[in-house]
Amino acid sequence: MKKFILLLALIVGAQSISFSQSYDDLTAVDAVTGKSLVLGKMISGRGMVLIFHSLNCPFAKMYEGRIKKIKETFQSQGIGFALINPEIGNSESEQIPLRNYIDDSGLNMSYLIDAGQAWTKLFQVTKIPEVLVLVPGNEGLMIKYRGAIDNNPQAETAVTERHLERALNQILKREEPMAAQVRAVGCNIRSY
Repeated sequence: MKKFILLLALIVGAQSISFSQSYDDLTAVDAVTGKSLVLGKMISGRGMVLIFHSLNCPFAKMYEGRIKKIKETFQSQGIGFALINPEIGNSESEQIPLRNYIDDSGLNMSYLIDAGQAWTKLFQVTKIPEVLVLVPGNEGLMIKYRGAIDNNPQAETAVTERHLERALNQILKREEPMAAQVRAVGCNIRSY
């Protein structure tokens, strides 16, 4: 029985190492620049916030101002930001609305296209907006926080728990986030 448990632990450990290493190599086209970006090369500071987003989700629109404020606060502290759209393909006609959205919204960040939903499936993201905070580690990128931005998508003035901000502050202090995962609320991601 002990051998079985040890073998199981080794298998699970090997899988988690291969998953963390595979995050570094994920690629996606940036609708803003049209270039293919590699996730591991996008992180040049303390970490990266990936925000799964769609122009068709009203929850994403409700969070726009909060995303801007969080980005303004943490980008200067070494945290990068990118939006990821899992609901469109790589065609030029599909990229134009995303590029226009970045220009019009003032978000000023990469807007990655998750064509084929490879990132969505690998990270097991189910909602829009749902965030992941990735930090560099010895074995590659690691997820330190996943889930909701805060506890009230509809009314920013009624927010009492700022989950993403708390996690980022703890990461910057080199602490583990108090809650590593908080259930995201929003639009369901359509699977293809």
